[in-house]
Amino acid sequence: MTPRTRPQAGRTTREHRPVLLKEVLGILSPTDGATYVDGTFGAGGYTQALLDAADCTVWAIDRDPDAIEDGSVLLRSYARRLHLLEGRFGEMADLLKAQGVTQVDGIALDLGVSSMQLDKAGRGFSFRADGPLDMRMAKEGPSAADIVNQEDEQTLARILREYGEEKKSRRIARRIVELRNRQPITRTRELAELVAGVVKQDKSGIDPATRTFQALRIHVNDELGEIERGLRAAETLLKPQARIAVVAFHSLEDRIVKTFFRARSATGTGTSRHLPLAPKRTPSFRLLTKRATRPGEAETAANPRARSARLRAAERTEAAPWEHAA
Repeated sequence: MTPRTRPQAGRTTREHRPVLLKEVLGILSPTDGATYVDGTFGAGGYTQALLDAADCTVWAIDRDPDAIEDGSVLLRSYARRLHLLEGRFGEMADLLKAQGVTQVDGIALDLGVSSMQLDKAGRGFSFRADGPLDMRMAKEGPSAADIVNQEDEQTLARILREYGEEKKSRRIARRIVELRNRQPITRTRELAELVAGVVKQDKSGIDPATRTFQALRIHVNDELGEIERGLRAAETLLKPQARIAVVAFHSLEDRIVKTFFRARSATGTGTSRHLPLAPKRTPSFRLLTKRATRPGEAETAANPRARSARLRAAERTEAAPWEHAA
């Protein structure tokens, strides 16, 4: 591909299928001259689709340095309209303010781990291929191996229970401690086999290690806290009538998004262990999806990873951000 050749809409320079892409574009309705944020750049699927749909500008954010480096291909194709920023989407307001941008026309968030991270054994996210037990999106801070080998049994059980909703969290934590007392657990295959020895395969076909790996990944990257920070940052960035589309992949993520939008749109109480009860205020959002939008049969058949996806969206009102309200 040369800089003169525009990529086809909805296709990226790498093999990647953005989930619910048509629906996300329908919500954001890209227009010429507008500015959008792709807070979870990944392989650039949403970013590229936005840039193809209109003569707009996209600020793409990702904490993974590999994603930013790989994005240089798109930079060459969309000169002056695409800007890549390495950082967390929870800090998007500060990241954009440093670039002189204080308001945007739309935001897309695709939560959780990316396909590229899962597919690279060396990143340690997947139990399907052996690799170092890492799981760090930003390649900094404590790794999954650090957590597994250093946290006490009670803490490990809590992590697995709260972030993986693993019913056998105590038994897995006990087994981890037993094994690491003999030798450190440093590989994904070691951990997956350990879990398989405790959790038997059920009729769902879900791998026994799925919940354990999910829990460790969420904990290592503080993913739930990042979602809370990201939604609040979006509230400060979005112009009145600007929209945000959020794609979640499991109940813990979706619950935070749902609760935030319901509270900010005055359609719910805002009661959550993640988002505490807020006093009545002028709604800062209007719900666009009263129920989560799910992928259709054709999409899930073409992309099995889309099966658990849930899209929620809201439109910014004229009200001041709740975080800044008196």
